[in-house]
Amino acid sequence: MSPEPRPCLSVVVPCYNECATVETLLRAVLDSPWVAEVVVVDDGSTDGTREILDAFDEPRVRVHLHDVNRGKGAALRTGFAVATSDYCIVQDADLEYDPSEYAELLGPLEAGLADVVYGSRFVSSRPHRVLYFWHSVGNRFLTLLSNMFTDLNLTDMETCYKAFRREVIQSIEIEEDRFGFEPEVTAKLARSGCRIYEVGISYSGRTYAEGKKIGWRDGVRALVCIVKYSPLGERMRRW
Repeated sequence: MSPEPRPCLSVVVPCYNECATVETLLRAVLDSPWVAEVVVVDDGSTDGTREILDAFDEPRVRVHLHDVNRGKGAALRTGFAVATSDYCIVQDADLEYDPSEYAELLGPLEAGLADVVYGSRFVSSRPHRVLYFWHSVGNRFLTLLSNMFTDLNLTDMETCYKAFRREVIQSIEIEEDRFGFEPEVTAKLARSGCRIYEVGISYSGRTYAEGKKIGWRDGVRALVCIVKYSPLGERMRRW
């Protein structure tokens, strides 16, 4: 049973050149009864996204601007630092993830069972758009490798939907500026010994023509981050 909704969630939205989707996304986020505040970090957009954010008049939405594009990790570092609610969640601005599913992600947190909840695209019967085979292979490989180095049993390390108790994520130093955030934060959470849960979520992935930004170089960097930040990687470096 889902807990009773209450405004306890800071939604951190890293945003770069998302003029086609950002307003629709913000309205969907604000429709959730869980949302106390939305922290949008515009990471140097040049396509009109900033003008849309300037014109968006809602007291729960706070916009922070990066002068140049620094990457998703840098935007999240900015957003987490100013979050004030009980919990924080990462919400990409591209409509691939559905804000109506916040209740499922917050359930283990509200029940006092978890410190962090990952939304898995691979343990759910919810709808999934069918897209790139090699992306799914790469995702599963990185998750497997991350699990080997952290001794976790996640099914979707690279998921956007990660919900945290605020004090947990604010206690972690985020060093990666780009998509290396995902394996970095996973490794550091594993090292901290906090309680991690997974719940199934839906996924409406987009194509590169529709604005998808992650590429093969980010996959290579993820490999580096798994070794660099994980407990096993640390022991290997000492050896």
